[in-house]
Amino acid sequence: MSDRIANPQLRDKVMTAEEAVQFVNHGDKVGTSGFTGAGYPKAMPAAIAEKAKAAHEKGQDFSIDMYTGASTAPECDGVLAEAGALRYRMPYQSDPTMRNKINAGEMKFQDIHLSHSGMMVEEGFFGDVDLAIVEAVRITEEGNIVPSSSVGNSVEFLNAAKKIIIEVNEWQSEELEGMHDIWTVPPLPNRVPIPITKCGDRIGKTYIEIDPEKVVAVVKTDAPDRNAPFKAPDEISEQIAGNFLDFLEHEVKAGRLAYDGYVMQSGVGNVPNAVMSGLMESKFESIQAYTEVIQDGMVDLIDAGKMTVASATSFSLSPEYADKMNTEASRYRESIILRPQSISNHPEVIRRTGLIASNGMIEADIYGNANSTHINGSRLMNALGGSGDFTRNAYISTFISPSVAKDGAISAIVPFASHIDHNEHDAMVFITEYGVADLRGLAPRDRPAKMISIAHPSYRPLLEEYVELASKCKYQATPHDLRHAFDFHIRMEETGTMMKGE
Repeated sequence: MSDRIANPQLRDKVMTAEEAVQFVNHGDKVGTSGFTGAGYPKAMPAAIAEKAKAAHEKGQDFSIDMYTGASTAPECDGVLAEAGALRYRMPYQSDPTMRNKINAGEMKFQDIHLSHSGMMVEEGFFGDVDLAIVEAVRITEEGNIVPSSSVGNSVEFLNAAKKIIIEVNEWQSEELEGMHDIWTVPPLPNRVPIPITKCGDRIGKTYIEIDPEKVVAVVKTDAPDRNAPFKAPDEISEQIAGNFLDFLEHEVKAGRLAYDGYVMQSGVGNVPNAVMSGLMESKFESIQAYTEVIQDGMVDLIDAGKMTVASATSFSLSPEYADKMNTEASRYRESIILRPQSISNHPEVIRRTGLIASNGMIEADIYGNANSTHINGSRLMNALGGSGDFTRNAYISTFISPSVAKDGAISAIVPFASHIDHNEHDAMVFITEYGVADLRGLAPRDRPAKMISIAHPSYRPLLEEYVELASKCKYQATPHDLRHAFDFHIRMEETGTMMKGE
């Protein structure tokens, strides 16, 4: 482990997490590394949770505000939420304990575009940052940080923080060094164009420069990321993937896409991995990814020679593929680039690449407004993540989802979305197992028929019934009958299903 801490000054600051927690105080604003369960601190969160529990047992207040790149893991978000150690959290979460605390009103959460979040911290929108806790593969001779399996907002947190704690994780492969590309947007008023014109462009350094004088502790760890296995694609996932690939073929025939050089962005999950499995057998070659996370399917495409480069800010791998990445990082760093999320999610670069975005949703309405975050308007699930960054700025934006959830009790297509994360001006194409609803070029009144065609057959009569009611309203630009617009959601609250009773 000593080889991983090459700076003598910082080697002298090695201590346990239980010792380092002295630098975390009630009311602190803390930024941590971590993005989609990769590269988050492994030891400090538990130590902070124990400190909070001890304070609470004495009747003392102890909580912090925590900023991350995106989601972390049960041993980070989960233990802190369970201990009541968090007052405020941003910009994304997916932990069930934390979700329950947020929905119960016991802690505050702000859902923020991932491309905005680091800048907002660095510019002081939330006040001064007291502490940054960042995981590293190693510390260089000069005292700089080689990130681990994610970059996220680490650069901004390290720049803004008064104090720094570095966790050096021996589980992470040292051969990740060289995979990172650290470049930051200069602060206002001195911003310049981001010099990325192709997905594979490397424009920065392989490490994060820090002020070693701000480092108060270095903690040694040896623990894996939260790497969850993906389910094998089921029949519905494969049908959705097939429809998505048919849509790509349609774009080729229309002259808007070529088999050589397709640029993709993909959300996380089983359906996106099913899409990537389909791409293995497709005519598409020299595929590129400019996205947020590297998933199993992208690794397979790289291995097969179908994908030439994948640019992201983090991994989101199954345990098997995480082990493979650790073992073969020196090979994969030739085609994988990990950037700060302020660059991986930047609207300027997304627009320039001409990528096709593909993200999941909870529901969409008949006019093409999509809800990615809330059940029945108020119950938070995870958060927006980077889907807003990519949907708004993609060449073509798509949403993919099964047509129903909870054994048919919930329809993914509703009259009016109960919460709108992506409005009709940004979302272009919706795909379920029943087909493709391409809304490009359609006025609002022409969209319901397309959206209803991809709804589950059992819900189509109810949606058509609503369209008929709305067609009788006074104004017909975007017809809605507000007396019945949320009937699906009201039935869900009252009966447990959106379906009408007999």
